[in-house]
Order: sequence, then structure tokens, then C-alpha cells
Amino acid sequence: MTTMIAARMHEYGGPMVLDTIPIPEVRPTDVLVRVKACGMVPNLGNVLKHWKEWFPHLPLPELPAIFGLDPAGVIEKVGSQVVEVKPGDRVYVNPGRTCGSCRNCLANDQMNCPNYTFQGYFGFGPESQRSFDAYPYGGFTEFTTAPQSALVKLPDNVTFEQAARFGYLGTAYAALQKARVGPGTVVLIDGISGTLGLGAALHALAMGATKILGTGRDKKLLEKVKALAPARIETLPLGEGSVGERARKFTDGWGVDAVVDALGPGAPAEALLDAFSALRRGGRLVNVGAVAQDVTVNIHWMMDNQIELIGSNWFSPKQGQEMADLAAAGILDLSVFEHHRYPLTDVNEAISGLAQRNGGFSNFVVVP
Repeated sequence: MTTMIAARMHEYGGPMVLDTIPIPEVRPTDVLVRVKACGMVPNLGNVLKHWKEWFPHLPLPELPAIFGLDPAGVIEKVGSQVVEVKPGDRVYVNPGRTCGSCRNCLANDQMNCPNYTFQGYFGFGPESQRSFDAYPYGGFTEFTTAPQSALVKLPDNVTFEQAARFGYLGTAYAALQKARVGPGTVVLIDGISGTLGLGAALHALAMGATKILGTGRDKKLLEKVKALAPARIETLPLGEGSVGERARKFTDGWGVDAVVDALGPGAPAEALLDAFSALRRGGRLVNVGAVAQDVTVNIHWMMDNQIELIGSNWFSPKQGQEMADLAAAGILDLSVFEHHRYPLTDVNEAISGLAQRNGGFSNFVVVP
């Protein structure tokens, strides 16, 4: 076998085209992974169509390009300098790529590399195309390459479909760590029934949060979330009064220790501010939902109450391995997802079908 099928986009917003291309060779510190499942970013087709209008500061790869952010599969080949992993190992590929030589990378702070780039999606800096050129294979293909430093070893009890959800799960996990959620804490998850919010709920349970409050609009989905742990999860339907005021009732008026704002870009700024008001003195709000409106905050109130507002984006391979280990121990429950599997030949149908989803419980994956 010398060639493979890859779904490539030839024009932004256009359909993915199935192309036959050479199977890549591996460099000394890289691995070749046979993709078994790749997660699908909700609304991917619409996002790519409007990307340059909505996010002109975030570069996309030159076309044609292979997208696909969250691949999981089996190692096929390893480079001559690869250690710790071998052919046949089951892995998740963290798509975060860095330059490796800037001050942040040298300080082991790769997540803040000024040219951080998502293999199979977009970049954050003007030199991101270098990373796209070095690692041009997203997950919508039969094989992908990755540096050995990006791999997360999967335990036997984590399926490839579950691992293909690690991008959203890891984003939520990193946010909870920044919010210092753990035993004895109360956390409010704004948008708990969505893709990011449900991941935050699952991790908050695994991390020992004493009480988890969650907002959402769909009451049936909220009931489904509460059923995950009825004694620890309380849901607050949006549109029934101030979230901040209702959240304080569960904490004897003190407020919550942390807020994870997982509402999407289309959510109003007022929703974030309402959740912000639920914080106790010394509390932290971590935003991962990227509310697009400008948010006007009371800096004096934040100063007086030592409140922190934190932006968080993605997660490190180390955090990815921690998630896999939590799942291996039976602490992180990934069985709640409802997988919708599409062969690579139906990738365009998968993109168009993402609107029909059961909140965060639906997991759309392409299985080459």
C-alpha cells in the first residue's frame, strides 16, 4: 500500500473531495497512525465557509487541505528516534503543534507558543503555515503523522470514538484545572448540556467537585445531565430568573467557587455576566465558549473581591494522558456519548448532519 484516501477541501465552504494521495513517510521523531475515528467539529462546514470573515486573525492552511481535529487510531510505523510507543499501540493524537524554539516553548510552556497551530484546523500566529506544511494530514484521512510528543496512550476501556471526543473533553478539563475545581468546591457550568459543558460536568464529577450547578435551555437535556449524578448535580434552566441569584441559594448565599462558561459564540454577553455574579469572594470564571460579544465587567468589584476572569483554549498532551488515566481507573465515565459514525466517503453528509444532535450527548465521528 503506497496511497491512501483523504477528504480534502479545495475551496473554503466547499465540499470535501476524496483524493488519492501518497501515504506519508515518517520522520525520525514522528509516528504514522492509521486513523480509526476522528471527531467532527460542530457546524464545521458553516464555520469554514465564513472563517475569513469571522476570524481573520486566525490563519487557515493553504488549500487543498485535510481537516479533522481529533484523530484516534493505531500506530502503523515509528521513526528511528521514537521511544515509549510502538506499532500496534492505540493512541489519541493531540493536534496542538508548536515551533519548539520560542521562549515559551523553551520554558516548557508550549500551549502559549505564539504560533500555536492545530493540525487539521487553524493556527494562532503568522508562522502557522510552517506547522501546516510539516504536518498537513488532519484526521479525515486513512493515515496521519504526528510527533511522538503529541500522543496519548489509550487504555483498553476507551474506544476510538470516545477518544475522538478528547478535544472537547480536554478543553473542559484544562478549564476546570485553571479554576482549581476539586473536593469541597462548588462549580457552575454555564451551558452544561452542550458539547463543552457536558465534558466539564463529567470531569467535575471525576475531579471530586462537591456540587455541580448547570444552566441550559432544553429542560429534557438538563434532566438527562442531572441523572448522571442526581445527588451532586443541580440544573438551572435559563430564562427563569437570575442564574447568579439562584446559584447563591445553593451555597447559603456565599456564591460558587468557580464558573466554567461554555456558552457558544452566539450567546449574549449578559448571560456570561449573570453567571459571573454567582462567584464568591476569591472565585474564578474560566471562559471556553468564546462568547463573541464584548463583555463589560466591573473591574472595581473584581478587585475588591479578588475575582479572576480567565480565558482557556485547548489542553496539553499531559492533560490528555491524565484524562485517559482517569477513564482507565473508572473515574471518568465516557459511556454517556451517543456515537454517530460516518465512513470517510460520507464526510460531507456528516458535516451537514451535525445540526441534528442531542446536545452534548451526541458524538459525531468519521471512521476511515
